[in-house]
Amino acid sequence: MPRFTPYVTVFLLLLKDDAVLLMRRQNTGWGDGNYDLVAGHIEGNEHLTTAVVREAKEEIGIDINPADARFAHLAHCLGDKEYMHVTFAVTDWRGDPAIQETDKCNDLQWFRLDRLPPNITPGTRAVLEAYNAGTAYSEIHT
Repeated sequence: MPRFTPYVTVFLLLLKDDAVLLMRRQNTGWGDGNYDLVAGHIEGNEHLTTAVVREAKEEIGIDINPADARFAHLAHCLGDKEYMHVTFAVTDWRGDPAIQETDKCNDLQWFRLDRLPPNITPGTRAVLEAYNAGTAYSEIHT
């Protein structure tokens, strides 16, 4: 019997002072109009920190040393598909964050962790609330 394999995504919690960088999704077919963390699926034969570094470069054009990506949260998400969301916090990077995929994102803003926008994807809101509470693991039903 084949083993079940969940989808795995990495999330970048890019932090500056008391703020987190969020991007507003567009034209993706999921969560459009809502803010989200920089995130993406891992590719085959790719470490999680390698994936978060790659996504940061692809989506907002910054360079991160993999050693500067510290584990922040793991969320097991059940819904239409089953996901493992692995979040890494980063406070040190090179470059100025800027939208690189203009077809998928139409805004990039820093938001205080205690003042998140109302239009934020449910999984990201849950991850950020858990992170703020100091919780390393959560289970989310979407």
